[in-house]
Amino acid sequence: MTAIKHALQRDIFTPNDERLLSIVNVCKAGKKKKNCFLCATVTTERPVQVKVVKVKKSDKGDFYKRQIAWALRDLAVVDAKDAVKENPEFDLHFEKIYKWVASSTAEKNAFISCIWKLNQRYLRKKIDFVNVSSQLLEELPKVTEESVPSGENQSVTGGDEEAVDEYQELNAREEQDIEIMMEGCEYAISNAEAFAEKLSRELQVLDGANIQSIMASEKQVNILMKLLDEALKEVDQIELKLSSYEEMLQSVKEQMDQISESNHLIHLSNTNNVKLLSEIEFLVNHMDLAKGHIKALQEGDLASSRGIEACTNAADALLQCMNVALRPGHDMLLAVKQQQQRFGDLREHFARRLASHLNNVFVQQFTQALLQLYNRSYFLSVPGHDQSSTLAQHSTELTLPNHHPFHRDLLRYAKLMEWLKSTDYGKYEGLTKNYMDYLSRLYEREIKDFFEVAKIKMTGTTKESKKFGQRRLSLVGLHGSSGKLTGSTSSLNKLSVQSSGNRRSQSSSLLDMGNMSASDLDVADRTKFDKIFEQVLSELEPLCLAEQDFISKFFKLQQHQSIPGAMAETEDLDGGTLSRQHPSGTPLPISSDKDMIRQMMIKIFRCIEPELNNLIALGDKIDSFNSLYMLVKMSHHVWTAQNVDPASFLSTTLGNVLVTVKRNFDKCISNQIRQMEEVKISKKSKVGILPFVAEFEEFAGLAESIFKNAERRGDLDKAYTKLIRGVFVNVEKVASESQKTPRDVVMMENFHHIFATLSRLKISCLEAEKKEAKQKYTDHLQSYVIYSLGQPLEKLNHFFEGVEARVAQGIREEEVSYQLAFNKQELRKVIREYPGKEVKKGLDNLYKKVDKHLCEEENLLQVVWHSMQDEFIRQYKHFEGLIARCYPGSGVTMEFTIQDILDYCSSIAQSH
Repeated sequence: MTAIKHALQRDIFTPNDERLLSIVNVCKAGKKKKNCFLCATVTTERPVQVKVVKVKKSDKGDFYKRQIAWALRDLAVVDAKDAVKENPEFDLHFEKIYKWVASSTAEKNAFISCIWKLNQRYLRKKIDFVNVSSQLLEELPKVTEESVPSGENQSVTGGDEEAVDEYQELNAREEQDIEIMMEGCEYAISNAEAFAEKLSRELQVLDGANIQSIMASEKQVNILMKLLDEALKEVDQIELKLSSYEEMLQSVKEQMDQISESNHLIHLSNTNNVKLLSEIEFLVNHMDLAKGHIKALQEGDLASSRGIEACTNAADALLQCMNVALRPGHDMLLAVKQQQQRFGDLREHFARRLASHLNNVFVQQFTQALLQLYNRSYFLSVPGHDQSSTLAQHSTELTLPNHHPFHRDLLRYAKLMEWLKSTDYGKYEGLTKNYMDYLSRLYEREIKDFFEVAKIKMTGTTKESKKFGQRRLSLVGLHGSSGKLTGSTSSLNKLSVQSSGNRRSQSSSLLDMGNMSASDLDVADRTKFDKIFEQVLSELEPLCLAEQDFISKFFKLQQHQSIPGAMAETEDLDGGTLSRQHPSGTPLPISSDKDMIRQMMIKIFRCIEPELNNLIALGDKIDSFNSLYMLVKMSHHVWTAQNVDPASFLSTTLGNVLVTVKRNFDKCISNQIRQMEEVKISKKSKVGILPFVAEFEEFAGLAESIFKNAERRGDLDKAYTKLIRGVFVNVEKVASESQKTPRDVVMMENFHHIFATLSRLKISCLEAEKKEAKQKYTDHLQSYVIYSLGQPLEKLNHFFEGVEARVAQGIREEEVSYQLAFNKQELRKVIREYPGKEVKKGLDNLYKKVDKHLCEEENLLQVVWHSMQDEFIRQYKHFEGLIARCYPGSGVTMEFTIQDILDYCSSIAQSH
């Protein structure tokens, strides 16, 4: 290694003015062994730079080359891997981590020690040495300013390496003193030997002065020694006194120890007494129920407001006593067990008494409501009573009974119901089921009566009033304290619309459904239905919302929580399993309170949806147009309910009914399209405006008034698109099948009517169809005019067709008159055959023909006649132009003028 070191110094570092201080033979960790050397070097020039240089042997193996160098100030961490065991591996953390394996542990330690010395000597920022033995660092000689390497071939590795030359730099003060001394001697620089001799003589003088000073102070030293001897004697005396004092205090210490032990026992006894008193006060304060509360729970009046308040306060106090958090060990006390048993008995007794009372209240309210229903319908069946007047009075009151008084009376028990829910869920659930059972039967009777009145008002029939008067409300026994009420009620008779159907004529209306004819219905009838249907929905909505609000308040179902209690299994509102418990009594998660409210509402109001569907079916049977009113009203109420609570019973029920209404609406549109296709026209009479075209106008006009600012406008727009396409297709179909009326007339009149309808109603989604209708009307008007007018001057027309044919063959227009068949004499001969009188006669026959084709309701006769007049004048001008170009200067003219044509047409139109 020494030879390699000298070789590296000579070949690599000496040319760069560097000194090699330490070397280690290494290879990279984890790779094939390619040996290289890591060298610690310093520069020979100031300022000194310390580097770690990687040197590698050349591939030929005859010399070394410098591969990479790192400044020592960039070295952050030296990791020796293991501070206890010998390990040749170590890491150097520069800008990246370099992992090395030394050829021996001794070389690694020598290299790391050199790095540590250089760090101590030259760097302000200290390097972090990790996993380096502290013993190794302690053994390393501390690098001071006296141990600076100076020789070219010397090393600072220590141990078996060469010692570092001693060198010490002068500090600033020493440099200043030397400079002052040299300034005081003029020959200090020019004659160094004389200056050194002078310094030596002065040093000898100083040494002599020091010795004399020491000898002169011997007397003071002797005096000091005497004083020290006297002090020692005083100390001995003090120690003797302290020893006597200690013996005296020893007996006092024993007595104080006894007193302290006695005081400790007294303090411990007091502490125990205080804690015992605290526990007793805790139990008395938290587990002692007042006598007044006990009496209220046992005998309190649950019928009066004051009694209810007292029972509520007592129940809350009992619950607090039962739910108090006992401290460890309290449950083992006999008094605590007895008190808990007493509380349990009180809770069970009061829960049973409360459940029985509330059940009786339910029965009483249910009975009272049934009696009101019975009294309301009794007069309709009293012999000799004017049933028609009673029915009229009854039918004007399309309202549902108000349950607010019942809710107000029951809400006084809301806090007690909350207490029952938290303490005895079984009885709470029993009351819930009884309430639903009573209310479902009560609401079923009230709602059926309500809907029957609504049906009577819709149909206006009196036959149903007699059936309605024959209904009885059966009040059959109230059995037991549970208050279960059983009864029977006759089902409502289905309403008939026969009388309504008889007063309305049957027709081929596309809106006719069943045996009802919508074409005979007037606006008053439809408005009446709309008001009744809106009133029905307006009555049902607050009824459901009020009942739902009451249920949430009375049964305390506003918050999401697990149902407490000690039940093994609980049935839900529809007979299924609501929740189950482990044997330990911990309830499993159940559905949210909102779900419970919705399930209770479904059971209580189970008749609303079928009754609404029956009413919708009746309205649809009376007049299919009613589906438009129902769609708008139902959509509005669904939208309102969803804004309040999208998952509520009311929102869900109305949403289901809305689906039925939408199906009826779609069925109405489909039936209209289907009946368009089934329309048959008479072969003996002219067609005119087709029925489904007129009825589309009626449908669109009514729909626009109904759907103004409605939420379901998109459904109407889709229906418009389907209907208008069906109208277009079937108008063309009927026009093609028509035998009496020309196809162009059927198309012209009907598309003119459609265009006028769409222009008047301004339906934005049918703008394209409006333009198409106008185009079809214009095209078929022009086609009919051309077809009907034909060639009123037939021979003259044939003559000029021949003239145009000669010109088309290449004969010049001015040379046509030289053709034998088309000379001036032939032209005059043909013109003489069409005097003004004949022309007028032909136009009069044409007017009569057009009048037979056109219908009066669309009033297009004058429009068609004016178009024919324009077409005839166009032909006349065409003939005059040919005469002017082909027979110039001949003086040949028609025997009638354009003014004559205008006069003929005007007089013919006025005469008819």
